Amino acid sequence: NRTSVKEFILLGFPGTWQFRVSFVVVFALMYTLTVIGNASIIALVWRSSNLHTPMYFFLCNLSFLEIWYTTGVVPKAIGVMLGTSQTISFNVCILQLFFLLSLGSTECFLLSVMAYDRYLAICCPLRYSSLMSSVLSVRLALSSCLGGFLAISLLAFLTSRLTFCGPDVINHFICDIDACLALSCSDTWPVELATFLVSIIVVVASCVVTLVSYMYIISSILRIQSGHGRKKAFSTCSAHLSVVTIWYGSTMFLYVKPSAQNSLDVNKIVNTFNTMVTPLLNPFIYTLRNKEVKLALGRAFQKK
Repeated sequence: NRTSVKEFILLGFPGTWQFRVSFVVVFALMYTLTVIGNASIIALVWRSSNLHTPMYFFLCNLSFLEIWYTTGVVPKAIGVMLGTSQTISFNVCILQLFFLLSLGSTECFLLSVMAYDRYLAICCPLRYSSLMSSVLSVRLALSSCLGGFLAISLLAFLTSRLTFCGPDVINHFICDIDACLALSCSDTWPVELATFLVSIIVVVASCVVTLVSYMYIISSILRIQSGHGRKKAFSTCSAHLSVVTIWYGSTMFLYVKPSAQNSLDVNKIVNTFNTMVTPLLNPFIYTLRNKEVKLALGRAFQKK
């Protein structure tokens, strides 16, 4: 083992006890709502036969990802802020980093797949059923997951080979890649290069696919003669577009850069938004902006 530091101390959000407890309450509330909201979407799609389409299959996968993504952050963050679990071993730190980045990469790929699905539904409506079959939907979802975890494997391995001589305090509530690089006493250039290249491949490439899909979607919508038809077509993709904008904005700020130059305090704030606020907003965005989901939800309550 090349590391002289066996464990790290997570700083979290330093401040008075009342300040940290208020953060704990907010984090716990957001986590509870995130799990309930995303689990409700999965249950609703599972129970409603009219929602058994590729679009909602991908939405279920996204909700499942969001539950695990926020679960990998919030319980440990609460322990850090309460002072009951501030230490984290080197191996667990690398495991958390790998787990979170892999889920984040999977979400990038999945959002681009969902954009492609909306492109087929709006631009090729007559051939949509044959083009986006259930078999292809499963393959695309599995490919997103496999691609996300494979993309981060090399990055996690290189990070695990870094040497840490001290200090051992991570200015974060999770094991973030920038925080680890800031503490390393060995050459971090290979890890920074790998982070930049993986970010380009995962974030930028998936974002380009999403943007191109929406360029075709918007072009097709504008060619629709009926105002009602344009509104109906746009309503099928507006929720996804909102999620894409929020997710890619924060992700690009965190990872698409040539070196670890962002302030770690700023990273904590953006990471809070990325790992807790976005997973919380997703179920509300999809239910409030989607008539089919609201109708299915209404029928579910009427049955009860």
